[in-house]
Amino acid sequence: MKDFLKFTLATVTGIILSSIVLFIISMVTLFGIMSASDTETIVKKNSVMMLDLNGTLVERTQEDPLGILSQLLGDGSNTYGLDDILSSIQKAKENENIKGIYLQANSLGTSYASLQEIRNALLDFKESGKFVIAYADSYTQGLYYLSSAADKEINEDDNLPILGLGDMMNVRKNVPKDKSGNIVAVYYASGEITDYPSSATSEDGIVGSKVIRDLRKLKDNDDVKAVVLRVNSPGGSAFASEQIWHAVKELKTKKPVIVSMGDYAASGGYYISCVADTIVAEPTTLTGSIGIFGMIPNVKGLTDKIGLSYDVVKTNKYADFGNIMRPFNEDEKSLLQMMITEGYDTFVTRCAEGRHMTKEAIEKIAEGRVWTGETAKELGLVDELGGIDKALDIAVAKAGIEGYTVVSYPEKQDFLSSLLDTKPTNYVESQLLKSKLGEYYQQFGLLKNLQEQSMIQARIPFELNIK
Repeated sequence: MKDFLKFTLATVTGIILSSIVLFIISMVTLFGIMSASDTETIVKKNSVMMLDLNGTLVERTQEDPLGILSQLLGDGSNTYGLDDILSSIQKAKENENIKGIYLQANSLGTSYASLQEIRNALLDFKESGKFVIAYADSYTQGLYYLSSAADKEINEDDNLPILGLGDMMNVRKNVPKDKSGNIVAVYYASGEITDYPSSATSEDGIVGSKVIRDLRKLKDNDDVKAVVLRVNSPGGSAFASEQIWHAVKELKTKKPVIVSMGDYAASGGYYISCVADTIVAEPTTLTGSIGIFGMIPNVKGLTDKIGLSYDVVKTNKYADFGNIMRPFNEDEKSLLQMMITEGYDTFVTRCAEGRHMTKEAIEKIAEGRVWTGETAKELGLVDELGGIDKALDIAVAKAGIEGYTVVSYPEKQDFLSSLLDTKPTNYVESQLLKSKLGEYYQQFGLLKNLQEQSMIQARIPFELNIK
């Protein structure tokens, strides 16, 4: 018995000590990788930037400690920031040691507006006299469209010094540091609009209270001379959209506000955009969808099937309004319809005021109709066609400044803060779902977070999958 206890204690002690040692090694490795990633990249002569696209594209990426670890383990999942890609292409254009871009177009989960913005950046890069070449074993229609900006398709030449996207992010810009103190802010509003933070498996989102707080800070910051609001959203909570609209309107009284639309700026996404001084969209941006609807689940059929019953004690006729355990009665239907009607009228009024149009003119193109950016410009919902660079040029012109620095908001979390905030269980769940669902992961996230959505929605009522 003594020997058994002795061996058991030794085994437990060994496991604990091994775990501590492995944890320390992992932390040292992670911090070492982060330190190396912050080191400035020295570009050798005759280098080529390699844009290896194999993953998912988002507006901006955050520091992700567990993501770094998963890449070390070789799970092959990559998330790219559109802002990182565009800035890296611009750096490659300005750096005389970089002779061209090698585009390896494997697989990229994104929409056409983002692809068009990257393609335009590649075409601008070619104007410097440098080459763009592309290669893929097989092309999706979207990536073939992107690769059509290339001069030709060839295989990679291993003799050329290759710079990946991570290397390019650490290449210093060939731009003198501005000393004017003027800031042009780019505020990223990406994802579904919600009243409260949603599930941790959703990488991004527009949380009403947080966006309002951030916009107020930009309004009160005298160094910020203009704001570009980058919107990439299918909409969401009608209440949060109204609150953000008001914050944008208040911001506009102090400084120019220019909206740059990404893949989507529909319904609630258009709601928060319509009050801006100027709206810029890509020709393939999906926008409009001016309308709201109410949606409350009814699980009575399910509960009857499994024999589940319930009792209610209330002090008011409408105290359990929205109870998912039973269908609406006629009075409740009338009450919800009144809320929808008033909310829709408010939405149309906001659009009419922001676009300097009559309510009647807005109603003719509203009622949930979805428009491309090109058509929206013809209808008066959009002012200019172009990407975020065009929006920045307009913001600078309206601010009447010459020297300025572009600063992105909200500020990205540093590595340590991200490490402390990361929940390993949610990360593992999201990675497993991504690996199994692939391009359908985003649609699954919509269903998963259904219970967290507001009762009244200003959002595009379907998920488009354009091939």
